[in-house]
Amino acid sequence: MTEIVVNGLIEGGKATSGPPFGPALGPLGVNTAAIVNEINEKTKAFSGIKIPVKVTVIKETKVFKVEVGSPTTSALILKELGLQKGGKVKEEIAGNITLEQVKKIAQAKEASIYGNSLASRVKQVLGTCKSMNITCDGASATEAIAKINGGEVKV
Repeated sequence: MTEIVVNGLIEGGKATSGPPFGPALGPLGVNTAAIVNEINEKTKAFSGIKIPVKVTVIKETKVFKVEVGSPTTSALILKELGLQKGGKVKEEIAGNITLEQVKKIAQAKEASIYGNSLASRVKQVLGTCKSMNITCDGASATEAIAKINGGEVKV
């Protein structure tokens, strides 16, 4: 049996029968509306965030499977803070995130980031905050990581 895979990046809950899925799925004879509805149902929790989606269709039977990826860590940070983008230069602080918000993001990304403990995943999220010029509880991301490593802050 022939499997056809279509990948696309869509905004959560806003898939349509247009690109990227409609033109690729239409010629396969599958129910594009059902696929779009399933994508929207699975991604509605990520409204406002671009999400990778993979649709696998078995050409002969028209059976399909929709897999939703995880949004990027930076996208989750921006959504949590209500920002459009991070800071560009070192002196420009884009925003301030709380440790609780960082923990929430680390738990949401648990399946897709490395680390065998919550503390290690939190430090990875803080690393992303550092590259985006976002502080954590008023301190730089580097200082926040040092506090976790030093045992001053329990995660």
